[in-house]
Order: sequence, then C-alpha cells, then structure tokens
Amino acid sequence: MTSVANFIIPYIQILNESGELTSDLPDLAKDHNALVAMYRIMTQTRLFDKKAIALQRTGKMGTYAPINGQEAISTAIGHAMRPEDILIPYYRDYAAQFQRGVKMSEILAYWGGDERGNNFTCKSEDLPICVPIATQCLHAAGVAFAIQYRNEPRVAVVSIGDGGTSEGDFYEAMNFAGVKKLPLVFIINNNQWAISVNISQQTASTTLAQKAIAAGFDGIQVDGNDLLGIRDVVGNAIEKARSGGGPTLIEALTYRLSDHTTADDATRYQPSDEVTRAHNKEPISRFKKFLIAQKLWDETKEQAWIEQCNIDISAAVTEFINCPQQPVSSIFDYHYAELPGYMIEQRAIAMEEASNA
Repeated sequence: MTSVANFIIPYIQILNESGELTSDLPDLAKDHNALVAMYRIMTQTRLFDKKAIALQRTGKMGTYAPINGQEAISTAIGHAMRPEDILIPYYRDYAAQFQRGVKMSEILAYWGGDERGNNFTCKSEDLPICVPIATQCLHAAGVAFAIQYRNEPRVAVVSIGDGGTSEGDFYEAMNFAGVKKLPLVFIINNNQWAISVNISQQTASTTLAQKAIAAGFDGIQVDGNDLLGIRDVVGNAIEKARSGGGPTLIEALTYRLSDHTTADDATRYQPSDEVTRAHNKEPISRFKKFLIAQKLWDETKEQAWIEQCNIDISAAVTEFINCPQQPVSSIFDYHYAELPGYMIEQRAIAMEEASNA
C-alpha cells in the first residue's frame, strides 16, 4: 500500500493566557498605534455587549446574541480587512462591524426588531447580520465569485460558528470556493458550543480546520483568544486571497463566556469548572497584560477609555430608543421589487387596522 496524500493542520499562538510571548512577534506588532486601537475596540465591544444585554433584560430590546469572551476574533477580522473588502458576518461580529463603520445604534436597532439597523448609514457593501445558520457561507461564495469575475483586487470574508460547520451550506460553499479558487476567507468562531451541543457531539474530526482538506485548500487552527495570533493569521489569509492564492479556512479556538443568546441559560449545560478555566484564557485581560508590559497602556488610559466608551454607548442607546417607530407597511415593503397581488391586499388591510388601533 502507498500513501497518496498527507496533510498537516498548523496551530498558531503568539500570546499565551498570561500575555507572554510563545513565538516571535509578527510585523504588525511594530505598529504600536494599531495594537492600542485593537485593544480599544475589544474593550468597547465588551462594554457595548453588557449594555445590550441590560437593554434586553429590561424589555427595551429583543433577543440578543452576546460576544463576551470572543472579542479578539471579530476585532482581528475588522482590523485585517481593507475598506474595499466585503464582510459577510454572522451574528457575533460586532467588533468587526464597528471598525467598518456600522454604528452601535444600528446593531441595537437590528436586535430590537428594526430591519433599518441593517441599512448601514456608512453605505457599506458588507452584508447584513445573518441569523440563519451557515447560509452566509453560500452568500460569501457568490460575492467572492463576483469579485473574481470582475477581476477586482478585493476579498470576501465570512465568519461562522462551530455549529454552522455541521450544515450542508458550509460544505457546499467550501467546495465551490476550492474548485474556483475564490478570493474568500472562512473564519470559524469555535466557541465550543452550538447552543447547548458541545463540540464533541458535533463532529468526530480532530479539528474543524481540517474540513478544508476535502475542499482542496489550506486549513489553519489558531488560538482565537490571542489577538496577535488571530490578527496575523487572518491578515495573511486575506492577502493570500487578494493575490490569487485562493481560499483559506481558519478555525479560531475560543470559548463562549455567556449564554448563546439572551433567550438561553448556559448554566444548564456548561460545566462550571470549564467556564472558570475559560475565564482565565479570555482575550482582553491577556492582551492588556501584553500592552502594559510593552509600556503601551496603563490604568489611567484604561479608565479614561472606559469613560469615553460609556459616553459613546449611552449616546447610541439614546439614538436607538428615540428612533421613530416603523410603519406597519415596512414588513411588506422589502420582500419583492413588485408585491404580488395577495400581499398588496394584506398590506392594505394591515395599514387600515393600524390606523384604527
């Protein structure tokens, strides 16, 4: 018997859970302003997250998907992308979206049931938040194919949770991306839980990154709580795709330090000792230790930044709360270029009943 192929899945980590270097610093670390900017984004996103949960708990917003403990992945994505690239997000990509011009009030509006939250005032070509599981991967493949067809120097970047990798849409998008060598980067936020289903019950694969092998392109696993590591890996994959090197699958290992959504109770299934261990590996405190050791950050800067974040978040909440209510007709107005006759009738009935309410 002879072996026809062999594969290796590399694992990347630059900063360990204590904020100490485990390998050489990447070139991006020479830009001290960029390092501080990424830390600011992570901190702002966590504070925003806490406020959004509070709004839901007090009945001012609908179901919300927290990002607590997973901020480094989204921060790295947003920082690595160029403005002309296209983000195809799932529902935990706030840090990336903030860096790409989406307002905090728009994220709140979306989770408040207002689709105008997806009509970004920054006029971005990025796709809206995607809640259906894994369908965004097919959208991303289509976007990347259009970029390739037009011969544009742009890249599509799509994110997905570990649970989404069990969906057919994920595999179909990967297969197409591999065959066409699309300028597309897949990023798996492996937070270990697909709602209440642990990763061990989702797949028998040793890694999720190895799922790229069957599609014919590179798969890489990275410590998703290591901001330097994930930023370096994502940045390299994006530039590889831009130069015609085709797609990459990145599995970012992290842990969900929150409920799946505010409609969930993770204490019913997440082992408490596992959560405790995960807290010790979370990304913000790790990167803060590194910045302090590099004399790029201190507690005075920390407090000043937190105060500014709270001011900005409060302003976003005020904008969200004071947004004029949508007319009832809006639930009909964005489905078709021309409404079918039966929906025209329904729209008229709905508007009449609303006016008499």
